[in-house]
Amino acid sequence: MRPAPRTPAPGAELPPLEIPITRTLIVAGAIASRDYQDVHHDPELARCKGAPDVFMNILTTNGLVGRYITDHFGPAAVLRGVAIRLGAPNYPGDTMVLTGRIEQVDGDTATVRVAGDNALGRHVTGTVTVTLPADAPADAPADAPADPPADPPAEAPTDPAAASRADPHGPEAAS
Repeated sequence: MRPAPRTPAPGAELPPLEIPITRTLIVAGAIASRDYQDVHHDPELARCKGAPDVFMNILTTNGLVGRYITDHFGPAAVLRGVAIRLGAPNYPGDTMVLTGRIEQVDGDTATVRVAGDNALGRHVTGTVTVTLPADAPADAPADAPADPPADPPAEAPTDPAAASRADPHGPEAAS
């Protein structure tokens, strides 16, 4: 059972979130947001345009900022506004650390100041306005223990022949 809801207090800090910046994250984020600019997926063309490698697009950063907020406040939190500004690029092999501070609370709505830093400096700054669910703690991580799922997970077949039919790669593939 979750603890009783608490109102977030202005000035409260959110725990940091470290996000490894991988080439896959950069390319997948660009594709998912339909940003086909070559600097987000082609290292050679990115270098021709003056960058040392591909770099993250703003829409991927925007999504990661949103994830940071909903990871903290829970999946029932509703993002009402996300306003960000980019700085130093996110390149593969780096880590971005997102941090946040609750700036204002008005009823069930909070404004959070967010920053994300990497080895080059400040990658992103901005504010997020979020409406908080009434039944979840506002200042505890969303991964706090919840009620168990209604349906238990399906059991794996104990017959090796059945297992190999269920998994086309055979039982050896699971190891």
